[in-house]
Amino acid sequence: MNNKLSVVLRVYNTLTGKKEVFKSLKSKNVKMFVCGPTVYGLSHLGHAKTYVQFDVIAKYLHYKKYKIFYLQNITDIDDKIIKKAAEEKTSWDTVARTYEKLYLEDMQKLGINSVNKYARATEYIAEIVSQVKRLIKKGYAYRISDGYYFDLSKCKDYGKLAKRTKNEAEDSVSRIDENEGKRNKGDFCLWKFSKEGEPFWETEIETGRPGWHIEDTAITEKELGNQYDIHGGGIDLIFPHHEAEIAQMESISGKVPFVRYWLHTGFVNSNNEKMSKSLGNFSTIRDVLSYYDSKVLRFLFLSTHYRNPVSFSEQVLRQAKSSLERIHDFVRNLKNYSGGKKIVSIKKRVETVGKKFEEAMDDDFETAKALTVLFDLIRYVNILMDKNKVAQGDTKFILKKFEQWNAFFGILEEKEELSLEVEVLVQRREEARRNKNWIEADRLRDEIKKKGYVLDDTKGKTIIKKI
Repeated sequence: MNNKLSVVLRVYNTLTGKKEVFKSLKSKNVKMFVCGPTVYGLSHLGHAKTYVQFDVIAKYLHYKKYKIFYLQNITDIDDKIIKKAAEEKTSWDTVARTYEKLYLEDMQKLGINSVNKYARATEYIAEIVSQVKRLIKKGYAYRISDGYYFDLSKCKDYGKLAKRTKNEAEDSVSRIDENEGKRNKGDFCLWKFSKEGEPFWETEIETGRPGWHIEDTAITEKELGNQYDIHGGGIDLIFPHHEAEIAQMESISGKVPFVRYWLHTGFVNSNNEKMSKSLGNFSTIRDVLSYYDSKVLRFLFLSTHYRNPVSFSEQVLRQAKSSLERIHDFVRNLKNYSGGKKIVSIKKRVETVGKKFEEAMDDDFETAKALTVLFDLIRYVNILMDKNKVAQGDTKFILKKFEQWNAFFGILEEKEELSLEVEVLVQRREEARRNKNWIEADRLRDEIKKKGYVLDDTKGKTIIKKI
């Protein structure tokens, strides 16, 4: 497969509403920011979908030989965090640190390890204050009774990302910035003055805490500069959050565009409704991982294009598990295939499939199409292996390709060393089978199953599968 940059990668840009050839601001270097969670509760499947899909995007860019710096924020000060702390009779930072830790554990379980830096909003107070001061100086911000607000009347192209300027039902609104003193209905708070019992920072722009939108631009300006390549997040963040980010940063820097490519993931739906904490219809990542392997969840999200919604149910999880097991069985069979007489050129077919696979990924990261190509190859090779018409060297070639693709898909089983106890049981069962002691062989099979493994004897050679 050709890994060179000459293969054209195209991405759908929410800002322009069309697919564009991807070209980073600096050759072979990509700076990417994805909005992280507000840490006041356990992460749900909506978070899992977004962060798995951006994990794949980041890793695919790396596969394409780009040097990528992937930044994600942690919103660790927010009205929801303060409310949660009051409910739990604890401090806001105890809530934030507790759920941040649990979030990072969930990400690790999902195989999400492409993020270079997680940035807490509260560690960028100086940068936030700096941005507010510059907006005041340039005439984009004004002071009223409860804080500093952004004046939308000064930003003539506000709404260019969402193609609208008013909230809709599925928009994610972290804070209700309502004050009768606002100049315009949509004006949002940059810096909230302190209230009794709430956390605060003493600064040059009075004692208070940051608004939601300015946390992200302050973080990205410090870490990525005032212009960068990719900004990602869920589709519910387009308005007003990402729209506000554009207004803030372009007003401060005078440089357009603030971000070159805007990428947004579709919802996870439950009973045809967006899954969310506010609606109370969500499943946490931990709920699902207590029943299903994390790779099943990754596969489920890769089975749908990142911009499309996923309808979540027990049935779709079972289907994902079954489909993923087909891939695992195929890989196991390749590893245990003893080889036969070569009749057809498997390598040439695999290379052709590889090109189609990469063409799908280069078309705005079409993971679902790439998986379809993968299953076509599996069917083709399985037929030939059943007829013993594949050379062993060709199976090794296919395995190498699967390993390359798995570097960004992250769905194959990791190599696991069997414990000495299980190895001994397997050897004893093999001996019982050779001696045609079927009762003992079955007893040992059941004992091995209790240890977490099942045995497959259908290919003439025993294959061990982890349950």
